[in-house]
Amino acid sequence: MKQAIPSRTIPCALTVAGSDSGGGAGIQTDLKTFAVLKVHGTSVLTCITAQNPKEVKAIQPVSSRVVFSQFQALNNGLKPVAVKSGMLFSKSIVQSVLRGLELLKPRWYVLDPVMIATSGAQLLQGSCIEVIQNRLIPMASLVTPNIAEAEVLLGRTIRGSAQAKASVRQLVDRYEVPFLLKGGHLPSRGKVIDYFCDGHTLNAMESAYIKGKDTHGTGCTYSAAITAHLAMGASLESAVVKGKSFIAEAIEQSYRTGAHQALNVWKGATT
Repeated sequence: MKQAIPSRTIPCALTVAGSDSGGGAGIQTDLKTFAVLKVHGTSVLTCITAQNPKEVKAIQPVSSRVVFSQFQALNNGLKPVAVKSGMLFSKSIVQSVLRGLELLKPRWYVLDPVMIATSGAQLLQGSCIEVIQNRLIPMASLVTPNIAEAEVLLGRTIRGSAQAKASVRQLVDRYEVPFLLKGGHLPSRGKVIDYFCDGHTLNAMESAYIKGKDTHGTGCTYSAAITAHLAMGASLESAVVKGKSFIAEAIEQSYRTGAHQALNVWKGATT
């Protein structure tokens, strides 16, 4: 007679994002990141995109009704400890995500305000920005904009590391939630500096700027790694520091597949 295999409890994390047919960003990289960091990944799909690292050829949004239905399905036994959101695209989807977060009430919510793809494609309609600022950001445990996204949220340009450092404080003061300002689009003296501020602490985290590496999917993967560490029980600042190490190694150890480069999330998980 076979003995029953003891069950092991693994924390659950949720990604709310679009599908990337190239596998380098969105739902695909989020779930890979959750898996290598040993959390159970669930998903709410917001859009189907036809894309590769060089271009987004088409976007098909999921109906807002189906977006909310996915949250309802998870509410029956798969409530996540931590949630991250990426590509939301339309105002109706944002409103469904708001309803979904109110339903699930996760301990942690990481908001990656995805607006423009690395290829330049617009991934968020302009009508969404105000509702994100007024409704979604106040629900977040952490917001993770890149420089261009922070400029939209602040309504001004950011030039140089001194302005970036001041800007993360201004974002926290304005929105009253912690922010991680990613500096990958603003390298300084061969370094990428990301600024984490929670209103009390400001942590400037440096990594080497690596020329010639494709950065497709870095923002998605970075926020997914933070979310996974939060689900595993890390504090917010510790999760951010671990996420920074994860994404730096994933970029450094990136590999070629077909005609493109991809982040090496398996190497990132070994740091």
